Amino acid sequence: MGGIGAVAEPLVVVALLIGGTWINRHTDPGRRRRPREVRRTTDSTMNMTVPVDVEARSMSPSLLVSEEPRWRQRKVGFGSFTMTLTTPNSRRFKGYFLSRLLERFPFLVECWYWALIYWVYQLGRAATAVWIVEGTIHTARRHALQVIAAEQRLRIFYEIPIQKFFMQNQFVMTWINRVYSFIHIPGSIAFLIWLFYHTHARSYRLNASQRAQGGETRRALAGPRLYESRRRTMALCNLLAFVIFTAWPCMPPRLLSADGSKGETGRKARSYGFVDTVHGPGGEGSIWTDNRFTNKFAAMPSLHFGYSLLIGLTIATIPLSPAHDSTTSLRLPFFNQAHLSLAPKINLPSRRRLLCIFLGTFYPALILVAILATANHFILDAVAGSVVCAVAWFGNDVLLNLLALEDWFLWVVRIHKPEAIVEEDDDDDERWNARGKGLMHR
Repeated sequence: MGGIGAVAEPLVVVALLIGGTWINRHTDPGRRRRPREVRRTTDSTMNMTVPVDVEARSMSPSLLVSEEPRWRQRKVGFGSFTMTLTTPNSRRFKGYFLSRLLERFPFLVECWYWALIYWVYQLGRAATAVWIVEGTIHTARRHALQVIAAEQRLRIFYEIPIQKFFMQNQFVMTWINRVYSFIHIPGSIAFLIWLFYHTHARSYRLNASQRAQGGETRRALAGPRLYESRRRTMALCNLLAFVIFTAWPCMPPRLLSADGSKGETGRKARSYGFVDTVHGPGGEGSIWTDNRFTNKFAAMPSLHFGYSLLIGLTIATIPLSPAHDSTTSLRLPFFNQAHLSLAPKINLPSRRRLLCIFLGTFYPALILVAILATANHFILDAVAGSVVCAVAWFGNDVLLNLLALEDWFLWVVRIHKPEAIVEEDDDDDERWNARGKGLMHR
């Protein structure tokens, strides 16, 4: 399986990215949302005032360079401190070939973002793996024993009975190994593809169809800013995790049993009896975790669980169409038995919402079982992954400061990045990501 996986796994990722690019293609690149600046001008032939669509004029190839300003203003800051930077306006390159290609296939930008985030993170891990010395191994082992001691004090040291329970059934254990090895990266990419489609392409195509039939368009339920905030959250998760496991290396449980050091510390590490199910007989190793540049002492925090929790929470709370609102309610007679008609009632969630809640709960629960049963993480690693996810969820706006740097990069490579596909009557999606207001206008 390992030899086949070395080829099949990268192909799966490439297929997902290509499929996501095609699914999220823009079928009508000529019509995109931009705030329209409408000026009033006088028509001398009709002696009346008519509106002029400045945006439409600026889209003309002959007027593009002259009409577009060379510079734009970006707000950057942290906390209460803010400042305005002047950066190049890449819209002057809108008519260039690569810009038109990105206009047609906007998910290519997301492929670039994902590759940048992933490889920066992996190269950072590879660098720390190369720099590992004997002292780092001793430190990582000591930290792992400290985690076990903390869990014992908290009475949550259940990793060993959990692993023994699942190891009783080799078939189940094999699939748990596969979940740990093969789901993390492809699953995260598949989530981004679905969320991009849900927040960008799907609502746009539905409205385009309604316009073609002469109907009214509808406000997007989950606009592009929801997607962008989740993508930034993943990036910030990587950054925070890299800082933590670099400053505080921690040996995963599976390596404690393989510790060959002498003395009391080594004997104590081996005494717990953790089994490396992924790399042992009948294991299902992954190319993402079995290469020589993998930092084996990056157990704390668990990004496997942090990512799964982020994905689960997003799916469980994703805004749904009013057509999926539940009309079923449950009356609580206990609070007013004398007048049942006046008793309070609660609205039950719709079947679509229940499905979202089930999937949003099942996925992180499945990943939690996988990281514990395979002895790749401690319970406190998952807790730390949850904390990292929460910090990144509420603090991802800090990455908006990089938009100024992105403007300069786009100016150097002469590319205009397509703006988010949002309908003209959609006012900045304040309901779903108000935290980004004032810091980003894409």
